[in-house]
Amino acid sequence: MAKPVDFTPGGYRFIPAVFQYSAGVAALPGHEIQRITFRTLVPLREGFRRIEQILTAAGRPVTALCACELRSPAPFTQQGFRAFNEIYVVTLEKWGIYKGGSNPVARSNVCPEINPPAEPSFHAFSFTTKVKGARPSFVNSGSGEAIEGDGKDTKIIRPGDTSPDGLRVKARYVLDTMESRMAALGFHWPDVTAAQVYTVYNLYPFLADEIVRRGAAGPGLTWHFCRPPIIDIDYEMDCRSVWVEKVI
Repeated sequence: MAKPVDFTPGGYRFIPAVFQYSAGVAALPGHEIQRITFRTLVPLREGFRRIEQILTAAGRPVTALCACELRSPAPFTQQGFRAFNEIYVVTLEKWGIYKGGSNPVARSNVCPEINPPAEPSFHAFSFTTKVKGARPSFVNSGSGEAIEGDGKDTKIIRPGDTSPDGLRVKARYVLDTMESRMAALGFHWPDVTAAQVYTVYNLYPFLADEIVRRGAAGPGLTWHFCRPPIIDIDYEMDCRSVWVEKVI
């Protein structure tokens, strides 16, 4: 796991990962992360416009954007996912966030199995605020059962195996990834205020042993009936410690 890097203009630090997102973010001292969920999905371009308005109204620069949660129509091919991300980072580059292939913003991007959006859209986003007596806060990016790379050659764990044992192995790999990212940022499962899982397959056979006993469901577990964003990936999770959340 890479060592976190400060992104001072945004008031947070991040774990370097791939060009489309970081592995996770944590607020710098004197800052706290807040999360806003859109009551209905907002198409990507309009979502960025609304985010800019919200941050400006809150007295925050656009560089305070630290995490995006997206919903897409259907899983991408590797090539399609890279093409989408090259479009996605254009606004982040314009805002002075994405520079030279380094992207500090954490992200999840999953695909609803039922009633998917017609185009990639925002579900939620997070940003930093300056707070006196700020409490530690972080957001982990979503991760599936794949070793992350540049999108050209992704190695998937137990590809095509959606048996109870196959899903258990996938979930264990993803949970290990969540723990590694949290540890790099200085957090652990007891710090988590929300954990989310994205899959269309049955969680129950491994829910108790792999998720609950590990402490990953302390605040409960939100299951989104969604597929991960790349074809053949079956299980994804993210988690966070965020003290203020709003729905608009």
